[in-house]
Formats: sequence, structure tokens, C-alpha cells
Amino acid sequence: MRSNFDLENGGGAVRSGNGNGAKARGGPNGVRTAPSPFYYSPAPAPETATERQWKAWAVPAFVVANVAVFVVAMYVNDCPRHPNPFGSCVAPFLRRFSFQPLRQNPLFGPSSATLEKLGGLEWNKVVHQHQGWRLVTCIWLHAGVIHLLANMLSLVFIGIRLEQQFGFIRIGAIYLLSGFGGSVLSALFIRNSISVGASGALFGLLGAMLSELFTNWTIYTNKAVALLTLLTIIAINLALGILPHVDNFAHIGGFLTGFLLGFILLIRPQFGWSARHNLPPGSEAKSKYMAYQCVLWVLALILFIAGFVGGLVLLFRGVNANERCHWCHYLSCVPTSRWSCGN
Repeated sequence: MRSNFDLENGGGAVRSGNGNGAKARGGPNGVRTAPSPFYYSPAPAPETATERQWKAWAVPAFVVANVAVFVVAMYVNDCPRHPNPFGSCVAPFLRRFSFQPLRQNPLFGPSSATLEKLGGLEWNKVVHQHQGWRLVTCIWLHAGVIHLLANMLSLVFIGIRLEQQFGFIRIGAIYLLSGFGGSVLSALFIRNSISVGASGALFGLLGAMLSELFTNWTIYTNKAVALLTLLTIIAINLALGILPHVDNFAHIGGFLTGFLLGFILLIRPQFGWSARHNLPPGSEAKSKYMAYQCVLWVLALILFIAGFVGGLVLLFRGVNANERCHWCHYLSCVPTSRWSCGN
């Protein structure tokens, strides 16, 4: 989940659900936990027994870092020290680590002012005050305990298995670059809120899983079931992102970044997997990349570079993407009789 805080009223209240204060980036879980993405696995074969199984340490390190940053945020927030018109602090026995009043932040976390101070994504500060570092720091901040737990459970659920398959360098790169990509797209479309959370990075892992399935298509069994299941998980999570106060642009930006990176970083040689079944015992088949994999690799690399460069140029020129795409705001919120989308 990625939370956005309204700046129009001084960055005060947190909107959650149908509340009236902040938006939230709902990652591949929002406050929900995504089902396991691993509904498909490589075709069983003797060679899989000798395939390297990586030890997962990057994903656990990301979890520890996110938790540590949240503890620091609560320490800096120091709710009891600041009089609050919304009521008294929650869990006062925690002293300076106590939470903001639930009317202000229903996710059990710090104030929006604290999140902005520590590096929450805010368009004006990024573009006009040359604080581009916020595109990175916002990925490590969370709006509350509920926000943090939801995202970290999803990260463990999705990331550990991926890291065991592909290693910490590739999965770590996808996670970080997808989070950055989500921040860039979010900043292009959202100007009146601050944004925090790791959901762009989490959606990037889902996007990478989808492109990995496409580029390594021949090594999987139950292809149709695998594709349908993964597309269903992605569609449900993106659909939930059109609820009010959820920054779906971060989800979409992270997903597209991860999708392209999956073609680039998660490509596997094919012939060694499929041809080895038909060889006499003791024979070896050479692993080679297929032509379509190479084409997808080149196209993905070009689109990845063009997307990042183009997005950053537009952002730092102060371009409002809503003026270029008048219907795109519906990707993040669809107004109904029950709620309005506001900013």
C-alpha cells in the first residue's frame, strides 16, 4: 500500500477507505494479502535438481530496513510532544513512539508532516525545490503499522521465492527500480498529496513474474492456468487501486517497470530445459536463448530506457501529465455516488 496525504489543509488528516484525509497506495495487497503468486513452476525434469537455489537475503534485508525506518519515523514524530486538535495519542504507554489520533491517521502511524519531513514524495518539493531524492526515500516510508505489515507480508510472500529462483542482484534491482518507476509516474499525475510506501516496488515484482512467464514460456507446464492465475491476481489488485484515496499511478508505474525488467533480467536459456528429455542417458544439450527471447530483451531494454528518461525529463520540466491525458485520472480513482475523488 502506498499512502498519499492531502496537502490542501496543511497536510493534516489521513484519508483511508472512505475517510476524508489521505489516499493510500494499495500495493499487491493494500490492506489485503495477495495470494501466492507461484501457481506455476518449471517443468519437472532431472536437471532442475542441479539448478542453483539462491539463498534469500535481499528481501529479508528490505523488510528489516522498512521496519527500521518506520521506528525512526515514530521516534521523530513524538506524538505526545505536539498538541493535537484531533484528540489524544493512541497507545500513550509507548510514549514518544505512540501513534497519532485515529481521526488523523487510522493506520496507526505518524503524522503527514513527519512523513513529509523524512522524505515523502511531494511534487512541489521534487520539481521546484530540487529534492529529487524523494523519489527514492518515499519507497521506504510507511503511513502506519497496518500499512507496513500489509506491504511487508506481501514482500515476503512474493519476494522470497523469486529471490531463491533468480538471486538477490536481479530481484533486488527489480524491486528498487520498480519502486523508483512508480514514484516517477505518481509524481507526474499527483500534485496535491504526499506519497509513501513500497507498493510500486511490490507491483514491479508482479510485473516481472508476468514477463518471466512470457519469455520463458517453453519451460513451464500448465501454461494457461499459470497465465490466467497471474493475470487474475494483477487485475484484482489494479482494480482495487481505482478506489478513492489510493495512488494507482504508483502501482501502474511499478508494474510497467517490473514487466520490462523481467524480460531483461529474468531470461533463461530454453533448449537445455526442453531438449534434454529426449536425449540418450549421459548426453548433454546446450542451453541457448531462442530468437523471440532476444527480440523481447532488446525491445524491453529500449522501452525501459526511453520510459525512464522521458518520465524524468517531463517531471523536472514541471509537466502536468493530467493535461496531456485528460482521462488518465480515472486509472487512479473512479467517482461514484458513494465517494468523490477530489484531488
